[in-house]
Amino acid sequence: MSQLKKCTVIKSVLLLAALCTATVVQAAGVGTVTHLSGPLLAKKANGSVRVLGMKSAVEPGDTLSTQNKSYAQIKFSDGSALILQPDTVLTIDKFSYDAAKPSADNIAYTLVQGGVRANAGLLGKRSKDSVQMVTPMANISMQAASVVVQYVKPDEEAVAAAREAYLLASTAVLDVAMQATRSDMPAPAAIQPLMLAQINIPLPTGLTPKATGSTPPLPPGLYVQVIDGLINVTNKGGAQTFAPGQFGFTPTPIQAPVIVPKNPALQFTPPPAFSLPPPVTTGQNAPKSNAVDCEVR
Repeated sequence: MSQLKKCTVIKSVLLLAALCTATVVQAAGVGTVTHLSGPLLAKKANGSVRVLGMKSAVEPGDTLSTQNKSYAQIKFSDGSALILQPDTVLTIDKFSYDAAKPSADNIAYTLVQGGVRANAGLLGKRSKDSVQMVTPMANISMQAASVVVQYVKPDEEAVAAAREAYLLASTAVLDVAMQATRSDMPAPAAIQPLMLAQINIPLPTGLTPKATGSTPPLPPGLYVQVIDGLINVTNKGGAQTFAPGQFGFTPTPIQAPVIVPKNPALQFTPPPAFSLPPPVTTGQNAPKSNAVDCEVR
């Protein structure tokens, strides 16, 4: 009877160990921190926060944030890479890559603030429509491109002023519509000019981010610089494709992206030690992490 109990206990321990191992495999990271020049935090959906170090793993659902003067480079399992500039917040929404299952390819990021340089990997090269970056101004189809993306947030005063201008334009539309019902003027014809006015609401002058040192501030909005490949930027105002060497600007979520003739003074200068990975090759394994992260709950 004693031997039976011992056997049962041993089996239970082995089963528990197997379950724990399976859990670890499922939670394996999809990317690894390869370069750091300052603090890098990863916030989980449950609110816990990890301080990442070199060779730390990143996982789907992580919201990464760099601090002042801190750059971070992440290399992913398909050979793609991201470099985050200082004061950047980016969420890895989805990362699904299996060399044997192209149909399951899916990468999705959300850029909350700041800027990144993205370098395509195997997934982007074989499934060009499966790499997306969501920003407050527009969605970017990254395809197989190397691109710099920077989102400059408007300050609170600018947001309030734009909201007030929108409400005033909306009130004017309603007023014109009421007048149109008492005249022979068609309501849609009366409303259309003011609807267009709402789309092109300029931010008040002076309400832009403060300059850093001798660098002039960039107006709020979304900026892109294509280094290689093609990207497509889309929002409620329209869509625009950008080719290598082109720069783009999207001022608001309801104004279409536009090509700008020259560099609008984008600043993206990681330390010299940072370097993007060489062209990816097949047969690469997912990066493994043996670093110990600090976790804050």
